[in-house]
Amino acid sequence: MQANIQIVEVTWQQAEHALRAIRTPVFIEEQAVAPDFEWDEIDHSALHLLASVDMQAVACLRIINYHKIGRMAVLKAFRSNGVGAALLQEAVNICKQHGSKTVHLSAQTHAIGFYEKCGFNVTSDSYQDVHIAHVDMQLDLNN
Repeated sequence: MQANIQIVEVTWQQAEHALRAIRTPVFIEEQAVAPDFEWDEIDHSALHLLASVDMQAVACLRIINYHKIGRMAVLKAFRSNGVGAALLQEAVNICKQHGSKTVHLSAQTHAIGFYEKCGFNVTSDSYQDVHIAHVDMQLDLNN
């Protein structure tokens, strides 16, 4: 695991600039997601997690109603070094602490292996979401 990973809970109002600085290069620039789709009203009510390495914000995700994880993004230079796994595990822990029995997410198909390593299982056929193939995945927290 990457050393010096810090993960904090934030609101959109507290950390909009940092969240945009991660999600813009990942979703809008790398994956050509339209800005009108990327930024939605859910951001204002969701709990966000922000991961930093050596004081630099490098990854984020949002949690909706303590049972759905979305908009997980890791800056390209920080992928495959444990940041994403640590961030996802923290999100799962938060959901569990709030009484959730399952956690759901919509995963891009290229990331299925990552989520499976973290305990998630595919629960749907592949579908297109903003021109990108996705599947629904679920983690049972009763174990």
